[in-house]
Amino acid sequence: MYTEEDFKNGLVLLIDKPLTWTSFQAVNKLRWSIRQAYNIKKIKVGHAGTLDPLATGLLVICTGKMTKQINTFQGQEKEYTGTFILGATTPSYDLETEVDKTYPTNHITSESIHVSTQQFIGKINQFPPVFSAIKKEGKRLYDYARAGEDVEIKSRPVEITEFEITEINPSTASSAKQFEVHFRVVCSKGTYIRSLAHDFGKALNSGAHLSALRRTRIGDFNVDEALTPEAFIASLPSKE
Repeated sequence: MYTEEDFKNGLVLLIDKPLTWTSFQAVNKLRWSIRQAYNIKKIKVGHAGTLDPLATGLLVICTGKMTKQINTFQGQEKEYTGTFILGATTPSYDLETEVDKTYPTNHITSESIHVSTQQFIGKINQFPPVFSAIKKEGKRLYDYARAGEDVEIKSRPVEITEFEITEINPSTASSAKQFEVHFRVVCSKGTYIRSLAHDFGKALNSGAHLSALRRTRIGDFNVDEALTPEAFIASLPSKE
């Protein structure tokens, strides 16, 4: 069991973020629980890389003096698994918004899906989604998007070292012919998997959006070693 001094001197906590939680909520929940368990008035707690509410998986959370290492952890290679829906797009590139357009998929084969991954391997320029937390002129991009305002977004250099299709199935999400494409990606800091989904659809002369995402690794930290927030909180001393 950890001690108060452990948290102050600095710990790296591996947390499996639940679906719909924001990364900020996870940090706040752990900070509050640590303070309550040890009767600490103030302690630094932060995370090394945001996960969208609709994503699950690994959050690296640092406490105390280890918060100084957050930038180092953020810069490390990341691995994700997830699912694209091929044959339809959404404005947010994921399930935050409704489908706005459907596309033909009759010309798409399993082989063409696998082959299309190759054009994304290596250093590429990627446009972040307009529904993202990136700031432009002091305002989050998603604030512009939700207000229906057009905003110019500049591309960013990212690197994808592995992009593997693990399974292809017919989608049951729509009466139109669509595919569920399951994938695994290893990439650099700053890569948007939602943008990869969108661009992957275009590469196949169709459309796509992200329907599920799980972060499985950051550097040497693996989600297999992570605890749910509930399990972590249960491991803390009880005040009773």
